[in-house]
Order: sequence, then C-alpha cells, then structure tokens
Amino acid sequence: LIIATPTGSTAYALSAGGPMLHPAIDGWVMVPIAPHTLSNRPVVLSSSSEIAVEIVAGKDASANFDMQTLTSLMHGDRIVVRRSPYSLRLLHPVGWSYFDTLRKKLHWNEGG
Repeated sequence: LIIATPTGSTAYALSAGGPMLHPAIDGWVMVPIAPHTLSNRPVVLSSSSEIAVEIVAGKDASANFDMQTLTSLMHGDRIVVRRSPYSLRLLHPVGWSYFDTLRKKLHWNEGG
C-alpha cells in the first residue's frame, strides 16, 4: 500500500497506477500495490483524514518510509498516518510550471 502526498504522487503512487495530485491539493492518496482484484482502487483523501493500517494476515510484513526506514511488522501491528502540524514550503525558480515539469518528465506532447 502506498500512501502519498501530492509530492509523492508523481513518483511512487503513479508507478503503481495511482493518480497525480496537483501540489495545491490539500490531500493525499492511498494506492494499493498489485492488488490482483478490481475492487481495490486508489483513493484520494483529505489531508485531515487519519489512515490506520493494521496487519491482519498471518504473515509478517514490512513498511518502508520513503526509502529511509525499513520496519518489520507482525500480525496485529498497526500504523497510523496523519498530517504533521508542520508544513514544508518548496521553492521553485522563477518561471517554474508544474505542468511543464510533468510534460517533460512524462514525455507528453512528443510526436512519434
């Protein structure tokens, strides 16, 4: 399961079939990884939502936090994800455009 902010939605979540969230959207997305069923779909949530993930299968699992920390999880363990009270302001060069960046990275509007 991928839980991503708009910043992470164009990397991890998109690669798993999730939507891209515009940076101005105050929310996040939950995207199942290889769900093997049509009923498990990505969900866009408000940033005020709290997400609780509980390990209910009989097998152990692991959690990775943006490739920084790997944690082993066991049956009954629970992870709660909520918005931090702190925000991050990203700086961009003059003339920067979210859509121009997407067009270049995703090769949109390239003939052929």
